Amino acid sequence: IYGTAWETKDAQRDYLHMLEEAEKRDHRRLGVELDLFSFPDEIGSGLAVFHPKGGVIRRQMEDYSLRQHERAGYQFVNTPHITKAALFETSGHLDWYAEGMYPPMALDEERDSEGNIRRAAAEYYLKPMNCPMHNLIFDSRGRSYRELPLRLFEFGTVYRYEKAGELLGLTRVRGFTQDDAHIFCTPEEVKGEFLGVLDLVLKVFATLGLKDYRARIGVRDPKSDKYVGDEAKWALAERQIEEAAAEAGLRYTVEEGDAAFYGPKLDFVVKDALGREWQLGTIQVDYNLPERFGLTYVGKDGEEHRPVMLHRAPFGSLERFIGILIEHFAGDFPLWLAPVQAVVVPVSEKQEGYAREVAGRLKEAGLRAEADTRPERMQARIRDAEVQKVPYVLVVGEREKAEGAVSVRRRKKGNLGTMPLAAFLEGALREYRERRLEPVF
Repeated sequence: IYGTAWETKDAQRDYLHMLEEAEKRDHRRLGVELDLFSFPDEIGSGLAVFHPKGGVIRRQMEDYSLRQHERAGYQFVNTPHITKAALFETSGHLDWYAEGMYPPMALDEERDSEGNIRRAAAEYYLKPMNCPMHNLIFDSRGRSYRELPLRLFEFGTVYRYEKAGELLGLTRVRGFTQDDAHIFCTPEEVKGEFLGVLDLVLKVFATLGLKDYRARIGVRDPKSDKYVGDEAKWALAERQIEEAAAEAGLRYTVEEGDAAFYGPKLDFVVKDALGREWQLGTIQVDYNLPERFGLTYVGKDGEEHRPVMLHRAPFGSLERFIGILIEHFAGDFPLWLAPVQAVVVPVSEKQEGYAREVAGRLKEAGLRAEADTRPERMQARIRDAEVQKVPYVLVVGEREKAEGAVSVRRRKKGNLGTMPLAAFLEGALREYRERRLEPVF
Protein backbone atom coordinates (compact mmCIF):
# COMPACT_ATOMS: atom_id res chain seq x y z
CA ILE A 1 0.00 0.00 0.00
CA TYR A 2 1.33 3.45 -0.87
CA GLY A 3 0.03 6.96 -1.05
CA THR A 4 0.98 10.49 -2.04
CA ALA A 5 0.25 13.78 -0.29
CA TRP A 6 0.56 17.49 -1.09
CA GLU A 7 0.84 20.58 1.04
CA THR A 8 -1.71 22.50 -1.03
CA LYS A 9 -4.53 21.82 -3.48
CA ASP A 10 -2.59 23.74 -6.12
CA ALA A 11 0.33 21.32 -5.77
CA GLN A 12 -2.06 18.38 -6.10
CA ARG A 13 -3.65 19.96 -9.19
CA ASP A 14 -0.21 20.49 -10.76
CA TYR A 15 0.65 16.85 -10.10
CA LEU A 16 -2.57 15.58 -11.66
CA HIS A 17 -1.97 17.85 -14.66
CA MET A 18 1.52 16.37 -15.01
CA LEU A 19 0.02 12.85 -15.04
CA GLU A 20 -2.39 13.87 -17.81
CA GLU A 21 0.43 15.41 -19.84
CA ALA A 22 2.63 12.36 -19.29
CA GLU A 23 -0.12 10.15 -20.69
CA LYS A 24 -0.45 12.38 -23.78
CA ARG A 25 3.30 12.35 -24.29
CA ASP A 26 3.85 8.63 -23.61
CA HIS A 27 6.39 7.61 -26.23
CA ARG A 28 4.94 4.09 -26.41
CA ARG A 29 1.58 5.47 -27.56
CA LEU A 30 3.13 8.09 -29.86
CA GLY A 31 5.43 5.44 -31.31
CA VAL A 32 2.33 3.62 -32.59
CA GLU A 33 0.35 6.71 -33.64
CA LEU A 34 3.27 8.24 -35.53
CA ASP A 35 4.44 4.86 -36.91
CA LEU A 36 7.95 5.17 -35.43
CA PHE A 37 8.81 1.81 -33.83
CA SER A 38 7.38 -1.41 -32.42
CA PHE A 39 8.28 -4.41 -30.26
CA PRO A 40 7.15 -7.51 -32.20
CA ASP A 41 6.42 -10.55 -30.03
CA GLU A 42 8.21 -12.69 -32.62
CA ILE A 43 11.50 -10.90 -31.85
CA GLY A 44 11.25 -10.70 -28.06
CA SER A 45 10.70 -8.38 -25.13
CA GLY A 46 12.82 -5.25 -24.97
CA LEU A 47 14.05 -5.55 -28.56
CA ALA A 48 12.80 -2.68 -30.71
CA VAL A 49 12.50 -2.37 -34.47
CA PHE A 50 12.45 1.11 -35.97
CA HIS A 51 9.99 1.77 -38.79
CA PRO A 52 10.92 4.09 -41.70
CA LYS A 53 9.77 7.26 -39.91
CA GLY A 54 11.50 6.25 -36.69
CA GLY A 55 14.54 5.38 -38.77
CA VAL A 56 14.67 8.98 -40.03
CA ILE A 57 14.86 10.29 -36.45
CA ARG A 58 17.51 7.74 -35.57
CA ARG A 59 19.58 8.54 -38.66
CA GLN A 60 19.40 12.28 -37.98
CA MET A 61 20.63 11.70 -34.43
CA GLU A 62 23.45 9.47 -35.67
CA ASP A 63 24.49 11.89 -38.42
CA TYR A 64 24.54 14.78 -35.96
CA SER A 65 26.62 12.75 -33.51
CA LEU A 66 29.06 11.65 -36.23
CA ARG A 67 29.69 15.24 -37.34
CA GLN A 68 30.32 16.37 -33.76
CA HIS A 69 32.77 13.53 -33.19
CA GLU A 70 34.62 14.16 -36.43
CA ARG A 71 35.14 17.80 -35.41
CA ALA A 72 36.37 16.68 -31.99
CA GLY A 73 39.08 14.43 -33.44
CA TYR A 74 37.57 10.97 -32.91
CA GLN A 75 38.46 8.01 -35.12
CA PHE A 76 35.70 5.57 -36.09
CA VAL A 77 35.92 1.85 -35.38
CA ASN A 78 33.57 -1.11 -35.46
CA THR A 79 33.44 -4.26 -33.35
CA PRO A 80 31.40 -7.52 -33.47
CA HIS A 81 28.34 -8.30 -31.38
CA ILE A 82 29.71 -11.49 -29.79
CA THR A 83 33.07 -12.52 -28.37
CA LYS A 84 34.75 -15.36 -26.53
CA ALA A 85 34.34 -15.52 -22.77
CA ALA A 86 38.05 -14.93 -22.17
CA LEU A 87 37.70 -11.27 -23.16
CA PHE A 88 35.14 -10.61 -20.44
CA GLU A 89 37.18 -12.61 -17.97
CA THR A 90 40.09 -10.25 -18.61
CA SER A 91 37.92 -7.14 -18.34
CA GLY A 92 36.23 -8.38 -15.18
CA HIS A 93 32.70 -8.30 -16.55
CA LEU A 94 32.12 -12.00 -15.88
CA ASP A 95 33.11 -11.45 -12.26
CA TRP A 96 31.29 -8.17 -11.68
CA TYR A 97 28.59 -7.85 -14.34
CA ALA A 98 27.46 -11.40 -15.16
CA GLU A 99 23.88 -10.84 -13.94
CA GLY A 100 23.42 -8.21 -16.63
CA MET A 101 24.71 -10.49 -19.42
CA TYR A 102 22.94 -13.06 -21.54
CA PRO A 103 23.89 -16.73 -21.02
CA PRO A 104 26.83 -18.02 -23.08
CA MET A 105 26.59 -19.85 -26.40
CA ALA A 106 28.69 -23.03 -26.80
CA LEU A 107 30.24 -22.89 -30.28
CA ASP A 108 33.09 -24.35 -32.35
CA GLU A 109 32.94 -27.91 -31.05
CA GLU A 110 34.58 -30.37 -33.45
CA ARG A 111 34.15 -34.18 -33.53
CA ASP A 112 35.90 -36.86 -35.56
CA SER A 113 34.18 -39.44 -37.74
CA GLU A 114 33.57 -41.66 -34.70
CA GLY A 115 31.89 -38.91 -32.75
CA ASN A 116 34.76 -38.22 -30.38
CA ILE A 117 35.35 -34.61 -29.40
CA ARG A 118 38.40 -33.30 -31.22
CA ARG A 119 38.01 -29.71 -30.05
CA ALA A 120 35.84 -28.67 -27.14
CA ALA A 121 33.23 -25.95 -27.58
CA ALA A 122 34.18 -22.41 -26.64
CA GLU A 123 31.82 -20.08 -24.80
CA TYR A 124 30.74 -16.92 -26.61
CA TYR A 125 28.80 -14.01 -25.12
CA LEU A 126 26.70 -11.19 -26.56
CA LYS A 127 28.61 -8.08 -25.60
CA PRO A 128 27.12 -5.90 -22.82
CA MET A 129 29.76 -3.20 -23.41
CA ASN A 130 32.18 -2.13 -26.14
CA CYS A 131 35.15 -1.13 -23.99
CA PRO A 132 36.95 -4.52 -23.90
CA MET A 133 37.09 -4.60 -27.70
CA HIS A 134 38.36 -1.03 -27.89
CA ASN A 135 41.15 -2.07 -25.54
CA LEU A 136 42.13 -4.74 -28.06
CA ILE A 137 42.24 -2.14 -30.86
CA PHE A 138 44.60 -0.01 -28.77
CA ASP A 139 46.71 -3.08 -28.05
CA SER A 140 46.86 -4.27 -31.67
CA ARG A 141 50.28 -2.64 -32.11
CA GLY A 142 52.80 -0.55 -30.25
CA ARG A 143 51.72 2.97 -29.30
CA SER A 144 53.68 6.17 -28.76
CA TYR A 145 52.81 9.18 -26.61
CA ARG A 146 52.67 11.12 -29.90
CA GLU A 147 49.45 9.22 -30.78
CA LEU A 148 47.75 10.21 -27.55
CA PRO A 149 45.08 11.13 -26.84
CA LEU A 150 43.65 8.35 -29.03
CA ARG A 151 39.87 8.74 -29.32
CA LEU A 152 38.06 5.66 -30.64
CA PHE A 153 34.33 5.96 -31.45
CA GLU A 154 31.59 3.63 -32.66
CA PHE A 155 27.85 3.24 -32.67
CA GLY A 156 28.08 -0.02 -30.78
CA THR A 157 25.02 -2.20 -30.22
CA VAL A 158 25.11 -3.99 -26.85
CA TYR A 159 22.83 -6.48 -25.11
CA ARG A 160 21.98 -6.49 -21.44
CA TYR A 161 19.57 -8.81 -19.72
CA GLU A 162 16.87 -6.78 -18.01
CA LYS A 163 14.09 -8.47 -16.06
CA ALA A 164 10.79 -8.51 -17.95
CA GLY A 165 9.05 -6.40 -15.30
CA GLU A 166 11.68 -3.66 -15.60
CA LEU A 167 11.32 -3.15 -19.37
CA LEU A 168 9.66 0.12 -20.39
CA GLY A 169 9.30 1.04 -24.06
CA LEU A 170 12.50 2.50 -25.49
CA THR A 171 13.69 3.80 -22.12
CA ARG A 172 14.50 0.33 -20.72
CA VAL A 173 15.38 -2.26 -23.36
CA ARG A 174 17.54 -5.35 -23.75
CA GLY A 175 19.33 -4.40 -26.96
CA PHE A 176 20.46 -0.84 -27.59
CA THR A 177 23.04 1.24 -29.42
CA GLN A 178 25.47 3.60 -27.71
CA ASP A 179 27.34 6.55 -29.18
CA ASP A 180 30.28 4.96 -27.44
CA ALA A 181 33.87 6.14 -27.36
CA HIS A 182 36.98 5.45 -25.35
CA ILE A 183 39.79 7.93 -25.01
CA PHE A 184 43.28 6.63 -24.24
CA CYS A 185 45.50 9.37 -22.84
CA THR A 186 48.36 10.14 -20.48
CA PRO A 187 47.55 10.94 -16.82
CA GLU A 188 48.40 14.59 -17.53
CA GLU A 189 45.82 14.74 -20.34
CA VAL A 190 42.88 13.42 -18.30
CA LYS A 191 41.52 16.79 -17.17
CA GLY A 192 41.68 18.39 -20.62
CA GLU A 193 40.02 15.39 -22.27
CA PHE A 194 37.33 15.27 -19.61
CA LEU A 195 36.54 18.96 -20.17
CA GLY A 196 36.42 18.33 -23.91
CA VAL A 197 33.83 15.59 -23.41
CA LEU A 198 31.79 17.86 -21.12
CA ASP A 199 31.75 20.49 -23.87
CA LEU A 200 30.53 17.91 -26.41
CA VAL A 201 27.75 16.63 -24.12
CA LEU A 202 26.49 20.12 -23.31
CA LYS A 203 26.50 21.05 -27.00
CA VAL A 204 24.28 18.03 -27.72
CA PHE A 205 21.87 19.00 -24.94
CA ALA A 206 21.67 22.61 -26.17
CA THR A 207 20.92 21.53 -29.73
CA LEU A 208 18.08 19.31 -28.50
CA GLY A 209 16.59 21.92 -26.18
CA LEU A 210 17.50 20.08 -22.96
CA LYS A 211 18.37 23.11 -20.84
CA ASP A 212 17.66 21.92 -17.29
CA TYR A 213 20.25 19.41 -16.12
CA ARG A 214 22.57 18.59 -13.26
CA ALA A 215 25.58 16.35 -12.84
CA ARG A 216 25.85 13.34 -10.55
CA ILE A 217 29.31 12.04 -9.68
CA GLY A 218 29.35 8.37 -8.75
CA VAL A 219 32.21 7.33 -6.47
CA ARG A 220 32.95 3.97 -4.88
CA ASP A 221 31.66 2.86 -1.52
CA PRO A 222 34.83 2.21 0.53
CA LYS A 223 32.98 -0.43 2.56
CA SER A 224 32.05 -2.46 -0.56
CA ASP A 225 34.15 -5.10 -2.31
CA LYS A 226 32.47 -4.73 -5.71
CA TYR A 227 35.25 -2.59 -7.20
CA VAL A 228 38.53 -3.56 -8.82
CA GLY A 229 41.88 -1.83 -8.68
CA ASP A 230 44.19 0.21 -6.54
CA GLU A 231 42.73 2.58 -3.91
CA ALA A 232 45.18 5.36 -4.72
CA LYS A 233 44.17 5.34 -8.39
CA TRP A 234 40.50 5.39 -7.43
CA ALA A 235 41.11 8.43 -5.24
CA LEU A 236 43.01 10.13 -8.08
CA ALA A 237 40.25 9.44 -10.63
CA GLU A 238 37.55 10.72 -8.28
CA ARG A 239 39.53 13.91 -7.61
CA GLN A 240 40.10 14.49 -11.33
CA ILE A 241 36.35 14.22 -12.05
CA GLU A 242 35.38 16.63 -9.28
CA GLU A 243 38.03 19.16 -10.34
CA ALA A 244 36.88 19.05 -13.97
CA ALA A 245 33.19 19.38 -12.99
CA ALA A 246 33.99 22.36 -10.75
CA GLU A 247 36.08 24.04 -13.46
CA ALA A 248 33.23 23.58 -15.94
CA GLY A 249 30.82 25.24 -13.49
CA LEU A 250 28.50 22.24 -13.24
CA ARG A 251 25.96 21.77 -10.47
CA TYR A 252 26.72 18.33 -9.12
CA THR A 253 26.13 15.94 -6.27
CA VAL A 254 28.40 13.10 -5.15
CA GLU A 255 26.74 9.69 -4.85
CA GLU A 256 28.69 7.11 -2.86
CA GLY A 257 28.43 3.58 -4.26
CA ASP A 258 27.28 4.74 -7.72
CA ALA A 259 30.60 4.15 -9.52
CA ALA A 260 31.18 1.52 -12.20
CA PHE A 261 33.15 -1.48 -10.98
CA TYR A 262 36.26 -0.21 -12.77
CA GLY A 263 36.10 3.55 -12.10
CA PRO A 264 34.17 6.63 -10.94
CA LYS A 265 31.82 8.41 -13.32
CA LEU A 266 29.90 11.58 -13.99
CA ASP A 267 26.31 11.14 -15.20
CA PHE A 268 24.05 13.88 -16.52
CA VAL A 269 20.51 14.02 -15.11
CA VAL A 270 18.22 15.98 -17.44
CA LYS A 271 14.73 17.38 -16.78
CA ASP A 272 12.22 17.04 -19.59
CA ALA A 273 9.28 19.32 -20.43
CA LEU A 274 7.26 17.80 -17.55
CA GLY A 275 10.01 18.24 -14.99
CA ARG A 276 10.81 14.52 -14.86
CA GLU A 277 14.45 13.58 -14.45
CA TRP A 278 16.31 11.18 -16.74
CA GLN A 279 19.88 9.97 -16.65
CA LEU A 280 21.46 10.78 -20.03
CA GLY A 281 25.12 10.73 -20.97
CA THR A 282 28.02 9.45 -18.92
CA ILE A 283 31.78 10.02 -18.59
CA GLN A 284 34.01 7.62 -16.65
CA VAL A 285 37.70 7.79 -15.66
CA ASP A 286 39.31 4.37 -15.62
CA TYR A 287 42.81 3.49 -14.44
CA ASN A 288 41.93 -0.19 -14.00
CA LEU A 289 41.00 -1.73 -17.36
CA PRO A 290 44.26 -0.55 -18.98
CA GLU A 291 46.00 -2.36 -16.12
CA ARG A 292 43.97 -5.54 -16.58
CA PHE A 293 44.66 -5.55 -20.34
CA GLY A 294 48.32 -4.66 -19.92
CA LEU A 295 48.06 -1.60 -22.18
CA THR A 296 51.19 0.52 -22.62
CA TYR A 297 52.59 3.35 -24.68
CA VAL A 298 56.17 4.56 -25.09
CA GLY A 299 56.67 7.92 -23.40
CA LYS A 300 59.04 10.79 -24.13
CA ASP A 301 61.60 9.06 -21.91
CA GLY A 302 61.59 5.94 -24.09
CA GLU A 303 60.02 3.89 -21.31
CA GLU A 304 56.67 2.09 -21.29
CA HIS A 305 53.81 3.77 -19.44
CA ARG A 306 50.21 2.86 -18.67
CA PRO A 307 47.49 4.96 -20.39
CA VAL A 308 44.36 6.20 -18.67
CA MET A 309 41.02 5.34 -20.27
CA LEU A 310 37.95 7.59 -20.44
CA HIS A 311 34.62 5.92 -21.24
CA ARG A 312 31.95 8.30 -22.54
CA ALA A 313 28.59 8.31 -24.32
CA PRO A 314 26.76 11.66 -24.73
CA PHE A 315 23.47 10.00 -25.79
CA GLY A 316 24.02 6.93 -23.65
CA SER A 317 21.48 4.56 -25.19
CA LEU A 318 20.27 5.92 -28.53
CA GLU A 319 16.94 4.14 -28.02
CA ARG A 320 16.48 5.66 -24.56
CA PHE A 321 17.45 9.12 -25.81
CA ILE A 322 14.92 8.92 -28.65
CA GLY A 323 12.18 7.73 -26.29
CA ILE A 324 12.85 10.68 -23.98
CA LEU A 325 12.93 13.13 -26.90
CA ILE A 326 9.57 11.85 -28.17
CA GLU A 327 8.07 12.66 -24.76
CA HIS A 328 9.99 15.92 -24.35
CA PHE A 329 8.68 17.22 -27.69
CA ALA A 330 5.37 15.28 -27.41
CA GLY A 331 6.17 13.90 -30.87
CA ASP A 332 6.19 17.47 -32.22
CA PHE A 333 9.80 17.46 -33.36
CA PRO A 334 11.82 20.44 -34.57
CA LEU A 335 12.13 20.55 -38.33
CA TRP A 336 15.53 18.84 -38.51
CA LEU A 337 14.25 15.76 -36.62
CA ALA A 338 10.75 15.50 -38.10
CA PRO A 339 10.33 12.31 -40.19
CA VAL A 340 8.24 14.22 -42.76
CA GLN A 341 9.09 17.91 -42.88
CA ALA A 342 6.50 19.14 -45.37
CA VAL A 343 3.32 17.85 -47.00
CA VAL A 344 2.04 19.50 -50.18
CA VAL A 345 -1.77 19.50 -50.44
CA PRO A 346 -3.43 20.45 -53.75
CA VAL A 347 -6.84 22.13 -53.52
CA SER A 348 -8.22 19.97 -56.34
CA GLU A 349 -7.20 17.44 -58.95
CA LYS A 350 -6.17 20.28 -61.27
CA GLN A 351 -3.18 21.13 -59.05
CA GLU A 352 -1.96 17.56 -58.43
CA GLY A 353 0.81 17.86 -61.00
CA TYR A 354 2.02 21.12 -59.46
CA ALA A 355 1.86 19.58 -55.96
CA ARG A 356 4.11 16.72 -57.08
CA GLU A 357 6.43 19.24 -58.75
CA VAL A 358 6.70 21.25 -55.50
CA ALA A 359 7.36 18.10 -53.45
CA GLY A 360 10.05 17.13 -55.98
CA ARG A 361 11.71 20.55 -55.66
CA LEU A 362 11.73 20.22 -51.87
CA LYS A 363 13.26 16.75 -52.05
CA GLU A 364 15.94 17.90 -54.49
CA ALA A 365 16.85 20.66 -52.04
CA GLY A 366 17.25 18.11 -49.24
CA LEU A 367 13.92 18.31 -47.41
CA ARG A 368 11.75 15.30 -46.56
CA ALA A 369 8.53 16.11 -48.40
CA GLU A 370 5.43 14.35 -49.74
CA ALA A 371 2.57 15.33 -52.01
CA ASP A 372 -0.81 14.20 -50.62
CA THR A 373 -2.99 13.66 -53.69
CA ARG A 374 -5.46 11.24 -52.11
CA PRO A 375 -9.14 11.69 -53.10
CA GLU A 376 -10.11 12.83 -49.58
CA ARG A 377 -11.32 16.38 -48.99
CA MET A 378 -8.58 19.02 -48.70
CA GLN A 379 -9.40 19.79 -45.06
CA ALA A 380 -9.18 16.08 -44.19
CA ARG A 381 -5.71 15.85 -45.75
CA ILE A 382 -4.58 18.96 -43.86
CA ARG A 383 -5.97 17.50 -40.64
CA ASP A 384 -4.11 14.21 -41.25
CA ALA A 385 -0.86 16.12 -41.62
CA GLU A 386 -1.61 17.90 -38.34
CA VAL A 387 -2.29 14.58 -36.58
CA GLN A 388 1.04 13.27 -37.88
CA LYS A 389 2.66 16.46 -36.50
CA VAL A 390 4.19 17.49 -39.85
CA PRO A 391 5.90 20.89 -39.39
CA TYR A 392 4.84 22.47 -42.69
CA VAL A 393 1.71 22.01 -44.81
CA LEU A 394 1.89 23.71 -48.20
CA VAL A 395 -1.50 24.24 -49.84
CA VAL A 396 -1.48 24.89 -53.59
CA GLY A 397 -4.42 26.12 -55.68
CA GLU A 398 -4.71 27.78 -59.07
CA ARG A 399 -3.25 31.05 -57.83
CA GLU A 400 -0.18 29.36 -56.30
CA LYS A 401 0.26 27.25 -59.42
CA ALA A 402 0.18 30.32 -61.67
CA GLU A 403 2.62 32.30 -59.48
CA GLY A 404 5.04 29.45 -58.58
CA ALA A 405 4.07 29.95 -54.95
CA VAL A 406 2.82 28.00 -51.93
CA SER A 407 0.39 28.84 -49.13
CA VAL A 408 2.28 28.00 -45.95
CA ARG A 409 0.81 26.59 -42.75
CA ARG A 410 3.25 26.11 -39.84
CA ARG A 411 2.32 23.74 -37.08
CA LYS A 412 1.31 25.67 -33.93
CA LYS A 413 1.68 29.01 -35.76
CA GLY A 414 -1.16 28.62 -38.24
CA ASN A 415 -1.46 30.18 -41.69
CA LEU A 416 1.65 32.17 -42.64
CA GLY A 417 0.25 33.32 -45.99
CA THR A 418 1.34 32.81 -49.57
CA MET A 419 4.98 33.15 -50.58
CA PRO A 420 7.17 32.23 -53.55
CA LEU A 421 8.38 28.64 -53.40
CA ALA A 422 11.99 29.87 -53.50
CA ALA A 423 11.41 32.05 -50.42
CA PHE A 424 9.87 29.16 -48.50
CA LEU A 425 12.76 26.90 -49.46
CA GLU A 426 15.35 29.43 -48.32
CA GLY A 427 13.77 29.82 -44.87
CA ALA A 428 13.02 26.12 -44.35
CA LEU A 429 16.53 25.06 -45.35
CA ARG A 430 18.04 27.62 -42.99
CA GLU A 431 15.86 26.31 -40.15
CA TYR A 432 16.85 22.72 -41.03
CA ARG A 433 20.59 23.28 -41.38
CA GLU A 434 20.90 25.43 -38.27
CA ARG A 435 18.92 22.84 -36.27
CA ARG A 436 16.69 25.53 -34.90
CA LEU A 437 14.20 24.68 -32.18
CA GLU A 438 11.95 27.53 -33.34
CA PRO A 439 10.72 28.13 -36.92
CA VAL A 440 12.29 30.94 -38.94
CA PHE A 441 9.08 32.30 -40.51
